[in-house]
Amino acid sequence: MRLGLVTYMWGADWDLLTVIKNCADTGFEGVELRSTHKHGVEPTLNADERREVARRFADSPVELVGLGTACEFHSADAAVVRKNVEEAKDFIRLCHDCGGTGIKVRPNGLPADVPVPRTLEQIGRAMNEVAEYGAGYGVEIRLEVHGRGTSELPHIKTIMDIADHPGNVVCWNCNAQDLKGKGLEANFRLVQDRMGTIHIHDLITGYPWLELFALLKSISFEGWTLLEEGNRTSDPLRVMRYYRLLWNYMAGQ
Repeated sequence: MRLGLVTYMWGADWDLLTVIKNCADTGFEGVELRSTHKHGVEPTLNADERREVARRFADSPVELVGLGTACEFHSADAAVVRKNVEEAKDFIRLCHDCGGTGIKVRPNGLPADVPVPRTLEQIGRAMNEVAEYGAGYGVEIRLEVHGRGTSELPHIKTIMDIADHPGNVVCWNCNAQDLKGKGLEANFRLVQDRMGTIHIHDLITGYPWLELFALLKSISFEGWTLLEEGNRTSDPLRVMRYYRLLWNYMAGQ
């Protein structure tokens, strides 16, 4: 397993050089750059700017894990879905050009008055189209476990059963919903064979972290666990160093 950062709250106001430096200084090996933040790695970059981003990462000990998009395919409006599919393709090209390996997409809820199976199938089919496109660029598609209703793991499994292109994987998000039904292990096992990246949060409270890391070890997970921290702090670098120590303990490193 490897530890990286999502520029969600910590890192949202850092430019790209600061993101790379702060990750390197605190022992974070990679970063998922969330769209719309100060780093500025967006589809509007031209070819030279993209090469510069790739060079910045290549010259550092920090890897570009991927790009965190807000592309989502659950809308009841077909035009909205199509817009999001095309935007995801824009991010695939950007990710490839900048040296990343995947983009994060998400469902963001179940539309009212639409049968749930129809929405889940729609999401899965859209993901297959995006993953087929991504395969041409060596970029995988990471479905975040996210959204009202859509974050339920049985629904995520249904989506992934439809989204059967090998370029589609799950971005486990460490939600309270993971503990529903038969509990964490049963929900984890539903998608363990499609596990791509892991978003982790507060490693002290609010979630059975040791159980999660034991489950990851049980499947010999060797991917990225990415800190996505929504709580503000006046000294993120100090807290990131503490997280590094906690992570070392939980991951057995």
